[in-house]
Amino acid sequence: MQLGNIQVRVISDGSYLLDGGLVFGQVPKVVWEKDAKPDRKNRVRLGLNCLLIQTPERNILIDTGVGARHPERNKELYGLSSSKLLRNLRANGLTVRDIDTVVLTCLHFEHAGGITRLDRQGNVIPTFPNATVMVQRSAFERLQAPNERTIVSTGYTAKEDFELIEGIDKLLLLDGDTEIAPGIRTVVTDGPADGHQSVMIDLGSEKIAYLSDLVPTPSHVNLPYITAYDRRPDATLEQKRRFLDRIEREGWLMVFSHGYSHVAAYLERRRDQLTLRPVPTV
Repeated sequence: MQLGNIQVRVISDGSYLLDGGLVFGQVPKVVWEKDAKPDRKNRVRLGLNCLLIQTPERNILIDTGVGARHPERNKELYGLSSSKLLRNLRANGLTVRDIDTVVLTCLHFEHAGGITRLDRQGNVIPTFPNATVMVQRSAFERLQAPNERTIVSTGYTAKEDFELIEGIDKLLLLDGDTEIAPGIRTVVTDGPADGHQSVMIDLGSEKIAYLSDLVPTPSHVNLPYITAYDRRPDATLEQKRRFLDRIEREGWLMVFSHGYSHVAAYLERRRDQLTLRPVPTV
């Protein structure tokens, strides 16, 4: 989507499988399976949707997908195949060296796993060597002191990866809401995880909201739909209520970080009920 002199594209890293109970939390299976059919292991397919924002001066990537460095157990558990992010960046005319800014909305493995990769000799290297990596300080601090619960939600994500980024002076820790470029802001929405942040692109008449795990799929527009691994579900509920009201009222386009059948949609009110109007591409 062209917004003035800014180009915004969804860049897919493919998809993965996650237990439906984790995805939909306290919502009963007989309700959620009407929208998301589980496989025989009770897993539903989710998209891995990153966002590429190109300004006249910068190439900004929001999230990095799962990457390719996963134990065999995780490949089976999450139905992971080869990462598609770099291939899809190349299809849009960009190499890893063209990305100068990476914003990680959270440090769960499906958002931050692609921050490093293996070179031909098997060494771990930064995937985007020229990029400043922006992370909320509270997310980074939680990564330094994980517990048994946060390890489950972050997956493999190793703090050593971020020590590597920090070691080449490319890690920028944010303290709260931050303007990363004119009209492009990160906003702390920390119900899902410590330091979780959403990205809001507001260029006046055109607005795009990437709420990441606050509203990960179209189903999660329904207020009770909150994932089981949200750190503060009550905070998630109130943050969703506030953001969705603004999005509907001001006509924002929502991009779903884990939408599979539908990746982007407008939220509209019809006969006093909120409905989604999907758009095919952005």
